[in-house]
Amino acid sequence: MHIQVHGKQIDVGSALRRATEEKIRAPIAKYFDGDASAIATYSRQSQQFSCDCLVHLSTGLTLQANGSADDAHIALDLAITHLEKRLRRYKRRLKDHRARPRAQVETVIATDYVIHDETESVGEEPASLDPMIVAELKSEVRSLTVGEAVMHMNLSDLPALLFINRGTGGFNMVYRRRDGNVGWVEPQVRSKRHTS
Repeated sequence: MHIQVHGKQIDVGSALRRATEEKIRAPIAKYFDGDASAIATYSRQSQQFSCDCLVHLSTGLTLQANGSADDAHIALDLAITHLEKRLRRYKRRLKDHRARPRAQVETVIATDYVIHDETESVGEEPASLDPMIVAELKSEVRSLTVGEAVMHMNLSDLPALLFINRGTGGFNMVYRRRDGNVGWVEPQVRSKRHTS
């Protein structure tokens, strides 16, 4: 398992680096029998340390976990607790996903735009309704079942996930609702009218 440990404008010492590698390796080995890679990033804002862990499993799933505390080691422990909880919750599905033969997964490359919300910074109505693009990224939209999409969203700690519905071939989205439930958006295909 390949694990990278980084610090954002802080020095990550050898003791914290070793502890991070050991603590990330343990729950993954416990709940998942495939190969994985991980990136742990430490940062600090005022007195709080933050530890963000991103784990890529060989099945294509990505897990994200984080923790914040006054001490970097405690932040790591909190992140590992979240990581282990996600792995434990999805252990059966991870094993089922791993046992299935790996078919070619259909993906579509999409442009992912980050736009600046002028109303947040100005506090009044913007002069134009055309959004200002801050960044342009490429992302993959994968072909998944609805259940797999919910699992990917939860494991990655995302608020929403766009995917290609494996059953219908159409674009769908799952998202976390304010009431805690998961919403599922499935656009209805409109038929074209034929004119004679």
